[in-house]
This record gives sequence, structure tokens and C-alpha cells, in this order.
Amino acid sequence: MRVEADHIDPAVQNLNKRRVGFWRGIVLNKFSAPLVIAFSAMLSLLLVFSMSGGNLVPSVLFLVLVIGVITICGVIAYPRFGIIVLFLGAYLLFIPLKFPIDFPLGTLMDMLVYLLIIGFFFSQKVKKDWKIFADPLSFMVLAWILYNLAQVANPASISAAAWMYTIRSIAGILLTYYIFVFQIREASFIKLIFKLWICLAFIAACDGFKQEVFGFFDFEKTWLFSDPGRVELYFQGGHMRKFSIMADPVAFGYNMASAATLCLALVFGPIKTYKKVILVILAGWFLFTMLFSGTRGAFPLVPAALALFAVLNYNKRVLIFSLIVGFLFVFMIFLPTSNQNILRFQTAFRPNNDQSYKARKINQARIRPYIRTHPIGGGLGATGVWGQRFAPGSFLASFPPDSGYVSVAVETGIVGLLMICTLVFLSLVTGINNFYLIKDPELKNYCMAVTMVIFAYNVGNYPQEAIAQYPSSVIFVLCMALTKVTKLLDDKKQLQLAAQNNE
Repeated sequence: MRVEADHIDPAVQNLNKRRVGFWRGIVLNKFSAPLVIAFSAMLSLLLVFSMSGGNLVPSVLFLVLVIGVITICGVIAYPRFGIIVLFLGAYLLFIPLKFPIDFPLGTLMDMLVYLLIIGFFFSQKVKKDWKIFADPLSFMVLAWILYNLAQVANPASISAAAWMYTIRSIAGILLTYYIFVFQIREASFIKLIFKLWICLAFIAACDGFKQEVFGFFDFEKTWLFSDPGRVELYFQGGHMRKFSIMADPVAFGYNMASAATLCLALVFGPIKTYKKVILVILAGWFLFTMLFSGTRGAFPLVPAALALFAVLNYNKRVLIFSLIVGFLFVFMIFLPTSNQNILRFQTAFRPNNDQSYKARKINQARIRPYIRTHPIGGGLGATGVWGQRFAPGSFLASFPPDSGYVSVAVETGIVGLLMICTLVFLSLVTGINNFYLIKDPELKNYCMAVTMVIFAYNVGNYPQEAIAQYPSSVIFVLCMALTKVTKLLDDKKQLQLAAQNNE
């Protein structure tokens, strides 16, 4: 059920009216002025003339300018529009990055986050409501951001530039938690976000299937074979792992798993039967295409999320559903096959027979003494891409963390590891508690769905860096925020129902 417009906070209604009046005034009073029309006509003629001569640069720059100005104004004035743009950008960011275009698209994503933050403070001027952040999860998010900012003074860090590049993604994305909590005010908007999420995941799944069956596009081949190390990493067991529209096969596999988890959770919500059938089919499609990624760490995520679902919703129907799903997974694990995709799936549940798993255990044993002697770590960006770029040859730059939690322990120490574990724990506790407290069936189902996704990513963050890359980082923070937002919306709804009953 959705919150009716008549019951929306008066301050929010006044803000929306002012925004509509502002834009309507611009369109009617400004853009329709004779001088503006004449100027626009002359500019259009000049652009057409320049294009006729084969010079497309002025036209392209003009279009970029117009689209950029409209987007900036829209993100600041309409935060929900900004959230949708952020979600779209996080999913589609790596498509143009695979073209030979030298353009800082990552910086554009950072700017989008900053614009959302500006819009957040503008909204706070109209209606100040800081009380909604007075809870342990919100405090822990802030503490984690501040701790990462303080890492600039880490004496063990050997590169301030690595810290700067790393903090952009950590602090910026985590700040969107407060934006999501404050700006998502209707169940209908949560439903819209879920629909967009599923649609984008479907596009990614179809592209992954296309890569598996029909091969890569030419620009994808150029990008793939431009780095011999990338080819070596992706080509496993005589089979090329697929990455779809994502940054790499890991991101593709994890996002297929999270989308499948969302669909399976929504099946148990108060929706029509035909929608449940569609969600089950989509979940199966996502799980099928997930195999093409060859990401072993993604395979246990859905069973883990369903185990949490069974615990939260213990009844006969759920028990039967869990047994059926469990039987299918056991069948897949022990199915005799020569298919490389299925073989990689099977090794995810038998890690002791996997050479890469053994190599990771050896690497973790090698780094353990360093973690023990560096309680605040070796500095943000000390490992991975930024470590190799800004501190080549250093001990940490040559260390492959291969785990989100190991990476945190190495870069921010035991202190950082305890903080991130506390943050995830509070997210799960918030989601589970609110699931039992929420009375509205729709919001209750949404809360359960995002809690399952958080749990799945938490499991996946051990074998891989599950939430370090777009769009997983945005999805994870969004789900954290929705564990709280669903309860806030339910509280408002219950107050409205109580007021109606009293009348």
C-alpha cells in the first residue's frame, strides 16, 4: 500500500509546489520571451551550419552543455531524480569505459554524489529533520567515514595520492546513506527503484548471455585484449569468463546474485500471481547467466540469503520451498559434467579442491603478521590498483587481498576491520528487527528483501571484494538505508491509520 498524497508532510508539499512553480515560471516567462526564442533560433542555425561542414564538435559540446545543466539542476532540485540518475550511472558506467575514450567518467559519478549532497542540505533548509539519523546504524556510518578520512594521517601510509583516490569512493558512496534515508519518503518510490534495479540487471544478464553464446563486440575485444594480465585473469580452464556491462566478471556475478535474491524475496510479497511467476523466471535467468561470470564467490550467495529467509519466515510453505531449492543446489554440486561453467560452480562448494582457494589461504597467512603489528593498517589504497600505481614495488602493493575483509584489515588495521564488521552487523540487526516490527505487508517484504541482499553481500565479501565496485557499492548502501526507511514509512502509515480510526 502506498502513502496517499493528502497525507504527505505539509512542508514537503509546499517544497514541491515551490519547485513546480519555479520551473513553470522559467519555461513560461523566460524561455518563451521573444529575445530568447530569437537567440535559440540563431544558435540552432549556427549549429546546423557547422554540422553541414562536417564539424560536429560544436554541436556535441552544445548538447553536452545543455544535458549537463539540466541534469545538475534536476539532481539538486529533485533528489529522487538524482537517485535514479545515480543508480543508472552506477550500472552503465563501464560501458563507455570500454571504448578508447579518455574521459573521467568516474569523476562524473563523484560529482553526481556531491550534487545529491547539496540537494540534501537544500532540503534540510526547508524541513530540518536530523532526528531520523539518531540511531546506532547512522552513527556507525558516520564513524566509519570519519575513520577513513583520518587515515590520511596514518604514519604507515606511503602514498597520500592513493588515499585521495580511495577516499572518494568510500566517503562519497557512504554519504548517500543519509541521502537515501532522508529523500526516500514513499513506498511507491522504493518500488520504482526495485523495478529499475531488476530491469538493469535483466539488461546485464542478456548481455552476459550474448557474450557467452555469440561472443564479444569488437570494442569489448579491443578492451579485453589490450591488457595481457586481464586476459590471463579472465581466461580460466579453457573458457573466457564473461563480464557483461560490468567492470569485471566478479561484479557481474555478484550483481546477478543480488538481483536474483531480490526477485526471490519479492515473490513472497503482497503481489499478484503473474508477477510472482515473472519474478521466479527472472531469478532463474539471473542465476543461469551468473554461471558465465565464473565467479565462484557469487555462487553461495543466494543459498545463504535463502537460509536467512527460511529463519526469518519459518513456516510449512517456506520449509517446502527451501527444501526444493536446497535439493536443486545439491544436485548441481554433484552433477557429473564437463561444462566449465558448472565445474567452477561446483568448486565454490568444495573449496579444498580448488587451487585458487589454497593460494588465497597462503596469501592470508603471509599477511597475518603485518596485520597484527599494524593496528590501524598500512593506509587506504595501499593494495590493489592504487597501490600498484602510486607505490609500485612496495610490500602491500604486491599483495593480492582477494577479499573485502582482508583488504580492510590490511589497509585500516584491526580497528577498521572491527568497525566495518560492526557496521554490517548493525545493518543486519536493523533489518531483522524492523522486519518483525513493520506491520504493513508491502514494507515488511521490502525490508526482508534488502536485509537478504545485505547478508548475501556480507557473505560474498569474504572471498572477493564484493562491495568495492559500482554498482554493488551503491546497491549495498541503498539496502542499508532501506532497512531504516521501511520502518520510518511504516511508522508514518500506522500513525495515519490510527488518526483515521480516531476520527
